Amino acid sequence: MFDGHPPGRHLIPAHASKTKQQHISNPPHTLHPCIFPLQAVKTGVDSIQGCEGQLFQVPEILSEEVLKKMHAAPKPDVPVITADKLADFDGFLFGFPTRFGAMPAQMKAFFDSTGSQWQSGALVGKPASIFVSVGTQSGGMETTVLTSLTNLAHHGMVIVPTGYSFGPEMFDVNTVRGGSAWGAGCYAGADGSRQPSDLELRMATHQGSYFAGVAKKLAA
Repeated sequence: MFDGHPPGRHLIPAHASKTKQQHISNPPHTLHPCIFPLQAVKTGVDSIQGCEGQLFQVPEILSEEVLKKMHAAPKPDVPVITADKLADFDGFLFGFPTRFGAMPAQMKAFFDSTGSQWQSGALVGKPASIFVSVGTQSGGMETTVLTSLTNLAHHGMVIVPTGYSFGPEMFDVNTVRGGSAWGAGCYAGADGSRQPSDLELRMATHQGSYFAGVAKKLAA
């Protein structure tokens, strides 16, 4: 969510059934309110016929005392997901803040708990995409995604970046905005107080719909 700050909550896309409905899970991790235009991403997923996004958060590993000292935002009112539930979904949109240019400890701990799924190949071939939140410009918007891809690769997942499919606004250099060819993103500000802009939210919605379209094709 931001550079060198507390971790946030993580999201994943919901699972899609083999017949008609596709479920894509969004597990997020956020310490600051900016993180994650989660609802915006879900709105995009839900806009694709036959797809449904479900929001989750990964388990917290820090104590309430530590979270309080970090001035972490309250947890979102969404269920906590565990690794054994991942196989139920058709695809995943992971959202998390940066921690010195990489995913926060909570998200890393979650991926570290997926050893059983790795051994069984439960996630092989499932699509996944990532969106992030950082505190400052040059604060890890792309490195946070790049350093996370090894987790997806070891599971044999299909990585789905959005590229420049959002359109002309991707080329605008006059507006402060998060996001990259890897996916949506937002700037939280050094203190985590900045909220996603309308442009950042629209990019998040686009990522949700773009990803759901790909996931639907893969599940066909």
